[in-house]
Amino acid sequence: MALPGRDQFRAAVLRYIELPGAKFFRALGFSPNGITILGFLIAVASAYLIGSGWLLAGGIVFLLGGGLDLMDGALARLNGTTSAFGALLDSVFDRLSEAALFVGLGVYALREDLGYDQQIFFILVLLLALIFSQGVSYLRARGEGLGVFTKAGVMTRPERVVLLGVGLIVGQIEWFLLAIAVVSCFTLFQRMFTIRDMLDKAG
Repeated sequence: MALPGRDQFRAAVLRYIELPGAKFFRALGFSPNGITILGFLIAVASAYLIGSGWLLAGGIVFLLGGGLDLMDGALARLNGTTSAFGALLDSVFDRLSEAALFVGLGVYALREDLGYDQQIFFILVLLLALIFSQGVSYLRARGEGLGVFTKAGVMTRPERVVLLGVGLIVGQIEWFLLAIAVVSCFTLFQRMFTIRDMLDKAG
């Protein structure tokens, strides 16, 4: 199941954001792996800002780092230098970038005077969002290990990045975390059964 218009939106992003961005970074002398690492460092900076209580700045910086995640693969394809290790590095640093953000949010929840009940709610939805979103990513990797390739699901990494960034910017991150947790839980089972059906057809 894909969101209506997702393919058209993805094509527009590729044409108007990814390719121009990749050409810009190539002109600056960046390698695809260099962009991957730069994106991770920006995510760490975002986590620091969030942990320090600067949610608006942290959200803007996080979206900037998420935007860079579009550029590394595009630059590799543009240069004709795609590699298995580059794909592995990208996946690892994607997970680390999200983990850094969740650590920053956890520090924020512990340091701010949220009140006991709100703090418990914040940490609960934070953990649920982390568990289910990482579960979605794990299922994709596990499926590929079984010879099945799918990005099926409503709440994938691009949607999570946008929702996390917007939630931080508007100052309602706990409700956005709740939405991510609920929809990621649905996506996890959606992807699991999609992989099951693909394995049955392959078998």
